Amino acid sequence: MNSEEREDTTVYKVVVNHEEQYSIWPSYRENPLGWRDEGKTGLKAECLAHIAEIWTDMRPLSLRKWMEEQATAGKSTSSC
Repeated sequence: MNSEEREDTTVYKVVVNHEEQYSIWPSYRENPLGWRDEGKTGLKAECLAHIAEIWTDMRPLSLRKWMEEQATAGKSTSSC
């Protein structure tokens, strides 16, 4: 049995960064710099399913904010 055939029993945690991007990380390891715990732990498939459920907009937070600002600025100039 090779390593790909073994069941992954590692407990993972969902982590999130300042741009509201999500990933999984082994729960026994310290978070990488810039990432914090989101609150969900479990098997890999459970954590990935959780991310798929909550991370519905893949755009980084800074891009979403910039796009909102552009849309707001466009509305205010078009009303003149």
